[in-house]
Amino acid sequence: MTIQQIFFSPTGGTKRVCEQVCRGMNGVTMVTDLCVPRGQMRLPVLSEDDIAVIAMPVFAGRVPAIAVERLRMIESNNAFCVLLAVYGNRNYDDALLEMYDVARSEGFRPVAAIAAVAEHSIARVYAAGRPDAADCEELAAYGREIMGRLGDGVPPVGLDIPGNRPYKAANVGPFPEADERCTACGLCAVQCPAGAIPVTDLRTMDRNTCVSCMRCVAVCPAGARGIGALRDFVTERLRPLCSERRGNVLVV
Repeated sequence: MTIQQIFFSPTGGTKRVCEQVCRGMNGVTMVTDLCVPRGQMRLPVLSEDDIAVIAMPVFAGRVPAIAVERLRMIESNNAFCVLLAVYGNRNYDDALLEMYDVARSEGFRPVAAIAAVAEHSIARVYAAGRPDAADCEELAAYGREIMGRLGDGVPPVGLDIPGNRPYKAANVGPFPEADERCTACGLCAVQCPAGAIPVTDLRTMDRNTCVSCMRCVAVCPAGARGIGALRDFVTERLRPLCSERRGNVLVV
């Protein structure tokens, strides 16, 4: 049995959550990063005995369409899966349910689902530094519990996932651009999973292609990319919703 770690993690928080759950599962792990340019994608080969730990960030209560599209490209071969929706301390809304529906439609056998908190990708004052030490221990414990249930022969059954169908409407934007600090190094364009930043004009992006994942903001060595004054507006708007520490949730 191989643990297949599959994540879409533009700013790193989703990857860290996924790693901690897999640490608790304590098995041979293969890693697939879906948050790369399409030409660099290397899809995993799954078997029926594998456990796919699938992690995606939550964007305004949904998971990114590009991440769903790439998950659908993977042949499940009836593998077990654990679903992780990683949110920025506001709410995961319909994201975990959406992941569950997609996984089942693609032939995966969900055995558990987790909603976990990581630092907000835009208003980074919320859940700053998370997953922290306490989160890491809890997430690893979730992994151990999941493996224990599988070891006891607990069969996968329908999980009672919070959320609503139809899902809430997907959000569009904000769209990050670069300011005068841009050195034209091109790293943002190279690492953009959607290919939305033209190499001929690195300070902008294609708004029809950009998925607002903030990958370019996270990787910019000059700190030049961002959403400007809109970040302060978003931070203030989220204050009553994100100031209180929220916990992680395991559904089995």
